Amino acid sequence: MTQLDSDLLRTFLAVAETGSVTAGAERIHRSQSATSLQIKQLEQIVGCALFRRHGRGVVTTTAGDRLLPVAQDVTRSLDSTLAEMRGESLSGCLRIGIPDDHSRLTLPRIIAEFGLRHPKVELHVQSSIGMGFDTALKSGELDIAIFEVPEQANQDEVLRKDVLVWLARRDMDVSSDHVLPVALFDRDCWWRDVALAGLNASGRRHRVLFTGESVVGIRSAVRSGIAAGLLSECEADDMLAPVPGLDIRTPSVLVMRRAQGAAGDTVEALSEVVRLAFSP
Repeated sequence: MTQLDSDLLRTFLAVAETGSVTAGAERIHRSQSATSLQIKQLEQIVGCALFRRHGRGVVTTTAGDRLLPVAQDVTRSLDSTLAEMRGESLSGCLRIGIPDDHSRLTLPRIIAEFGLRHPKVELHVQSSIGMGFDTALKSGELDIAIFEVPEQANQDEVLRKDVLVWLARRDMDVSSDHVLPVALFDRDCWWRDVALAGLNASGRRHRVLFTGESVVGIRSAVRSGIAAGLLSECEADDMLAPVPGLDIRTPSVLVMRRAQGAAGDTVEALSEVVRLAFSP
């Protein structure tokens, strides 16, 4: 009788989570041709296509979407069972910092996935603006932190690259003859510094109408239409548009940084779950 093979499911999972046959092959330490062959074998077994091309990568089809949680459950169960039987299950405590603007959606995925894989490890989570994460790493208060930086350091692992631009509601009057109301962070951080430097360099008249301590607050102020703000370029949509005359594009890099000396299987396991949570 035809059966699903766990090895094929691992290959499918690697490609699905990375969005690329090449990246999936690197994760499972196989060649691209061998990975493609395994995907074809799995598609022959289930009798339908599991991926379709999308840009330079691939995305799951409807059938692939149905198979994805099954593959995750099977591989997770096999790995945890093997670890338990061999006495290799992880334990201990890890402290992670994650910005509040990522905590609503991404943090639950990290906690849920890591908890299922390693139920004996206790996670302590600090969710805040991220400004003090580097200091917390240096002092040993955090083991791993995820935060935005203007430029990555040598020890950083890049999770995502972004561009910051000035955005405002499309129905907001942002003409140059008006004083522009702006929303800024209310404490020292490099986003605030970049915002003020850009305003001053452009010569644009402005007044600070809203201050907040999180990206969530700045985003809310901008979307409400009371002020313009420096936000991720990807947030431009039917409601928000770039502010004319403030054509300033500032790179921003979301990185994962470890404390000095933070190493071992438990740290590696958490790092892997973080990578998966932020993968495309």
